[in-house]
Amino acid sequence: MSKYIPFILFWTLGIIWGTNFIYMKWSSELLSEIQVVLIRVLFGFIPVFLYALYLKVIKLEHLKYSFHFFVMSLLGTSIYYFFYIKGAALLLSGVAGAVSGTIPLFTFILATIFIKEQKVTLSLVLGILIGFSGVVLISKPYDSNLFESNFEGIFYILLGSFILACSFVYAKRFLSPLNIHFAALTTYQLGFAVVILALFTDYTGIENILSDNHKFYGLIIGLGLLGTGITTILYYYLIQIIGPVRASSSTYIPPAIALFIAYFLVDENITFIDLVGTILIFSGVFLINKKKKP
Repeated sequence: MSKYIPFILFWTLGIIWGTNFIYMKWSSELLSEIQVVLIRVLFGFIPVFLYALYLKVIKLEHLKYSFHFFVMSLLGTSIYYFFYIKGAALLLSGVAGAVSGTIPLFTFILATIFIKEQKVTLSLVLGILIGFSGVVLISKPYDSNLFESNFEGIFYILLGSFILACSFVYAKRFLSPLNIHFAALTTYQLGFAVVILALFTDYTGIENILSDNHKFYGLIIGLGLLGTGITTILYYYLIQIIGPVRASSSTYIPPAIALFIAYFLVDENITFIDLVGTILIFSGVFLINKKKKP
């Protein structure tokens, strides 16, 4: 049974993350980006904190690593979420989800540069080129009107993906050697993020989210409890059992889920070109993950 755990976690993370894009888009219609991030992180922090307390893994001695927790709260939470929400507000949720498939591409580029174990291979280079060609196709440069409207949103999603990839590599280099339980790491990361966001958020109009129950519960439960709290715990656990580079490839599932939701459930205008671009991104990730035969 234990050999199926990574597979189960991959799909659990992928499905939950895939639903996040429609909730981000809906929430951004009522709140500012940073307000959405604050509420999302706050309600994600609660279950993580309770879980860490239950396991008794929170220790005062860990505070000596506060700088690392602070960096991770920015890279792996606050800044990454902020840019994703800005991008999701400008794009169809399916398109935003498709572009998020670049996370493994950025992760492997950074891992190749900063982690000695990651070697440059032909499949790695081809994977990166093919993956990003999919992003170009989705941006529709042949249609000046669509390209202009798509470009800004895609740029924000790419920027968020790059920042998240930085957090994976940072965690590998500076947090993994500490041997701190993943529940504690998650608590510190989200806890620092809540404090920072609470200090810098403008609360004007934050009550607007109460005007729509569907969007309110989508933000609290979909983005917060599930999309942030539970998935962060599961992701850290996945990193511990298979490593950060392989774990990051779980992020290629959400684009497919986001496209499915966009096309079949919320009737967004997803085109054949969007599907082709997504397939190219998937193909790039597949080549990157392809192991060289001995």
